[in-house]
Amino acid sequence: MSPTPFQALAQVPNACQALPDVVTGGQPTEAQLEAFRAAGGEVVLDVRDPSEPRPLDEAATARRLGLEYVVVPVTAATLSDETLDRVRAALRSARGRRLFFHCRSGARVGAGLIPYLILDEGMDEGDAIDLAVRVGLNSPELLSWAVEYARRKRNRP
Repeated sequence: MSPTPFQALAQVPNACQALPDVVTGGQPTEAQLEAFRAAGGEVVLDVRDPSEPRPLDEAATARRLGLEYVVVPVTAATLSDETLDRVRAALRSARGRRLFFHCRSGARVGAGLIPYLILDEGMDEGDAIDLAVRVGLNSPELLSWAVEYARRKRNRP
């Protein structure tokens, strides 16, 4: 039996099956991306800044493997509504396809998931936060950014 996308990425830091088609975690290796693709993976959403040090040219590796590769940098300078709008748009556009959503450790991924879970998946705020913490969210600043965004967007007429 072939491995699932989650099984292919199980050794990635903070690997988590966040949603049926969404695996989250930290920075993958080239071999892990190859295994993800072989397991039916289709999209990689990377919220690391392109200037951050990493062990591989991830964009080139994704292209070589035929993976859609989307980058929405989440940094101290990009903690804006626009950034979360872009993360949500990327998650929505990948619905129904197997997606790997990652940063270096999983913290930024957890923050990026909260608004999507609440606003697009209809999840309760507390459950969304619990899942984000399981994914790797450990920053009060990122948590506040994500929850405040979701509350503002949810309460708009």
